[in-house]
Amino acid sequence: MLDTVIAGSLPKPAWLAETQKLWPQWKATGDELLQAKRDATLLWIKLQEDAGLDIIGDGEQARQHFVHGFLEQVEGIDFEHKVTMGIRDGRYDAQVPQVVAPLKLKGRVHALEAQLLRAHTKKKVKFTLPGPMTIVDTVADRCYGSKVDMAMAFADLLNQEALALQADGVDIIQFDEPAFNVYLKDAATWGVQALERAAKGLTCTTAVHICYGYGIKANLDWKETLGQQWRQYEAIFPAIAASSINQVSLECYHSHVRPHLMGLLAGKDVMVGVIDVASDEVETAEQVADTIGKALQYVPKHRLFPCTNCGMAPMNRDIALAKLKALTEGAALARQRLD
Repeated sequence: MLDTVIAGSLPKPAWLAETQKLWPQWKATGDELLQAKRDATLLWIKLQEDAGLDIIGDGEQARQHFVHGFLEQVEGIDFEHKVTMGIRDGRYDAQVPQVVAPLKLKGRVHALEAQLLRAHTKKKVKFTLPGPMTIVDTVADRCYGSKVDMAMAFADLLNQEALALQADGVDIIQFDEPAFNVYLKDAATWGVQALERAAKGLTCTTAVHICYGYGIKANLDWKETLGQQWRQYEAIFPAIAASSINQVSLECYHSHVRPHLMGLLAGKDVMVGVIDVASDEVETAEQVADTIGKALQYVPKHRLFPCTNCGMAPMNRDIALAKLKALTEGAALARQRLD
């Protein structure tokens, strides 16, 4: 009950990559970089267990970015000639690769870190992949001419890797779809259809993560424009509730998301964001337990999983660790209150 878990990414050690950056540069190349990625993954498995988390992730240590870490293993994408493009409906500009030919996987994408994760913890493990709609919003199309067609092509590739991750022993496969909070009408139609296509045939637990983004300036500025009630979830949750996806990860603490919107996810497990990744202030156990208590008004206790609002990749490592401990301590306090 109230098993704790992270949304996805964790800060990279200074010996692996630049710190406190969303697009960090690696500190090594070749075999040395490969070993550094292994070491960082093992480090964060240990640190999550030390913090008391119930479900363990790889922290996305082997990926430079949560989307491009997947794209680097896809044929048909030109990384040599990146272009500047507005993403997330123009919220910010990014240097993105171009899709120039039909898409195909070069081979396994995340076997290294997934197999390390499974081999080095006895706890349940979760692995994250970018969702099809978010990938489409983070590349320039020079081939398909249709966002829907390209999303379905990416969904097929994601499905190949997801099935392989399941064979690696992953318990929960999560697709990250921050674009769902931006393109609301499309998300509720072809976005969810592409998501289900990516999860086709999986017998492990499937999840989708929908948040309001990392704690970077562009996202913080965008949030200031959303008013006192963030109702994006209201537009997309019904479609997700009707889908085959098992779990939904959402943002809650220190946001203007109204907890009653979780009631739209009846029948789903809910990973409730009780840790703010956009602030360096470390939550108290009481604050975490209070947020869990509010969510329990709308989500059955056996379906609620306390989580971080989003990934912690750009965060200071010490602060991230302190927040993970607050997450587990707050969940323990919430369990005591229930007892």
